[in-house]
Amino acid sequence: MKFADHLVGKGLSAWIITKLIVFNLAWMVVLVVPMSVLIATLMAFGSMSQNNEIAILKATGISLYKMMIPPLIASCLIALFLVHFNNSIYPDANHAAKVLMEDISRKKPTLSLVPGVFSTEIPNYALLVRDINQSNNELKQITIYDFSAPPKINIVTASHGRIYFSPNQKKLMMDLYNGEIHESDYSDRSEYRKLRFERHKIAMPADQFTFEQSGPGGPRGDRELSAQTMLGRVDSLNKIRNGYIKEYSSKIVSMITPDRKIDPGIDPIKLRQYVFIRVQQRIESTKRTILDKMSQLEYNDKDIDSYMVEVHKKYSLPFACIVFVLIGAPLGTMTRKGGFGMAAGISMSFFLIYWSFLIGGEKLADRNLISPFLGVWGANIFLGITLDFDFLLKLIPQSWKSQPESNENN
Repeated sequence: MKFADHLVGKGLSAWIITKLIVFNLAWMVVLVVPMSVLIATLMAFGSMSQNNEIAILKATGISLYKMMIPPLIASCLIALFLVHFNNSIYPDANHAAKVLMEDISRKKPTLSLVPGVFSTEIPNYALLVRDINQSNNELKQITIYDFSAPPKINIVTASHGRIYFSPNQKKLMMDLYNGEIHESDYSDRSEYRKLRFERHKIAMPADQFTFEQSGPGGPRGDRELSAQTMLGRVDSLNKIRNGYIKEYSSKIVSMITPDRKIDPGIDPIKLRQYVFIRVQQRIESTKRTILDKMSQLEYNDKDIDSYMVEVHKKYSLPFACIVFVLIGAPLGTMTRKGGFGMAAGISMSFFLIYWSFLIGGEKLADRNLISPFLGVWGANIFLGITLDFDFLLKLIPQSWKSQPESNENN
């Protein structure tokens, strides 16, 4: 639905549309997997609690922490898979989706002719058809303006004809009958030719109406790269940044260094004027250089933060699978409901909180207001510490809580 307006009316095959959907599923998988882990954990432990299986296991001496070990192991395996997916499959899928979408955007809709209306969809041509027989697609009273060879212009008229694509879809063929060709030249108005024909064919370019898929290549954005590649770019940007800082420092040092090329025998009044002008010129020159280097540093830092945010996201989202197991297991035992509706509703609430923290932290990190690590990992830290600590307090045995009172009585 997001790309529907870019696809409708372009005559794309089902295979191309399927590929576009599959390529765009990659970024959805990255978000869906952690949420599915939370739903599965809530359903499993909620169903066990609803059927009193949790109570039976506790009666046999198996604590909730031991029950959580298998789901934790499974979540670690899922997290490892998601890390591999984020670094190997996700970047290539994003790049393929971008290239395919660019190819689709270049393809114009199929040529549409309206009776009595000029069509200028074909470059260097203007077509006018006064009547169209819908039963056999025959065109009547055709006028074609050909501007493909300036300064000459050809006007072709025909009583009837038909239009179709060549077998390789590269040309748009116009098969005309019983007409005239009027040739004129803007540079030499005395030159004029008129030709009559019984049948005439015109081949017009149709590249914009055909779909050609580009091969892989071209520049890639931060979401089309693996973590290792982005870390390499960050290292290069840091080296460039250090070069800017050195140049920035040298300009400041040169500004405060006295000019030793002054002739000591010069007149004092002229000396003061010379020194004033010299200092003013140096200050203005250094100011422009420093401002330029500061803008370059700011742009460089934004690139570094953008790459580091994506690097941390490739590991923070998989780690959320582990956090959601730690949240879902105690919460499932408390809700005592193992249905999909209850699990989906609760997990949606938690995931909205997680997503809000993630998006907000990413925006703040991109603006260099907080570190990329804190911006991306803040959601895991907040949910992992705040909610789990609250649930752990509720799971402390009552004998532990009453222990201080017994000591006081003793």
